[in-house]
Amino acid sequence: MVIEPSKAQDVWKDIGEHVQFTVLKLKRTNQVAVQEAIQEFADRSQAIIRSLRIRDSKVAGSELKVSFGFSSSAWDYLFPNQPKPAELETYESLSGPQYSMPATEGDIFFHIRASNEAVVYEAQTQFMRFLREVTTVVDETKGFRYFEGRAIIGFIDGTEAPAVEDAAPYALVGEEDKEFINGSYAFAQKWLHNMDVWQHLKTEEQEKAVGREKFTDIELKDEDKLQNAHNVASKLEQDGEEQKIIRMNVPFSEPASGKTGTYFMGYSRHWSITKGMLENMLEKSDFLLSFSDILSGQLFFIPSRDTLADIADGHFND
Repeated sequence: MVIEPSKAQDVWKDIGEHVQFTVLKLKRTNQVAVQEAIQEFADRSQAIIRSLRIRDSKVAGSELKVSFGFSSSAWDYLFPNQPKPAELETYESLSGPQYSMPATEGDIFFHIRASNEAVVYEAQTQFMRFLREVTTVVDETKGFRYFEGRAIIGFIDGTEAPAVEDAAPYALVGEEDKEFINGSYAFAQKWLHNMDVWQHLKTEEQEKAVGREKFTDIELKDEDKLQNAHNVASKLEQDGEEQKIIRMNVPFSEPASGKTGTYFMGYSRHWSITKGMLENMLEKSDFLLSFSDILSGQLFFIPSRDTLADIADGHFND
């Protein structure tokens, strides 16, 4: 078996203009009813996505992209008699010398993006028609594309992520876990920044903290970076080779109340790679952590469309 991107959900494509992240918690009151609701949703969701792409194509071509998945605890509750993806675990809080990355609850995760906000709204609204009775909302965050695709701190984001044409092998599970090939591990983490602290730094100080020139995005020489520069702290090497994941980070904000941050969205073939990057950031006290509070974090598995079809057909309820 080989990786087939056409059978995967949208886990390596463009970030989008308008973005919706939603985390839901299952109501564990009637297991059979919840399982049946998820079975129906697995079927209906694919039709909803196809329909919205058709409906919008004559107007603006929103290029709707959707991925959704389940946490380890949700998988155990929904599919107790079925095998589990090899690296799917409940994310537990990580800690370093100065900072920590807390874990928060969540069973179902949505990542919806499009160039038309109306399509994002309609997709999540229709999905909830089939999930509202069996879930509660843990978090709902709207992200957006900032100028030139930059992070909210003003730097180009995702420079080191693989190009779209090269991304699938880094995002999608392969033959190492054949039952879940073309699935992906999604780690979602919400950062809140103290923008006053960041904006009071001179551009040269910001560049040393990130490890890149702010305008050109050219990487600085090692001797010109801080020891805990972001692109130093977040780098993971194994056997001398740098490891990569698919990053789809986007800004979010409530500008009138001064709440601004980054929703970190990482897709990977191996959760161990993403986890290793997080541990490095903590061990080296990534400079970005010095002016940020991390509000949430959890791991989810994004099933392939073949696996969703099996869920829809009831095979996972056996």
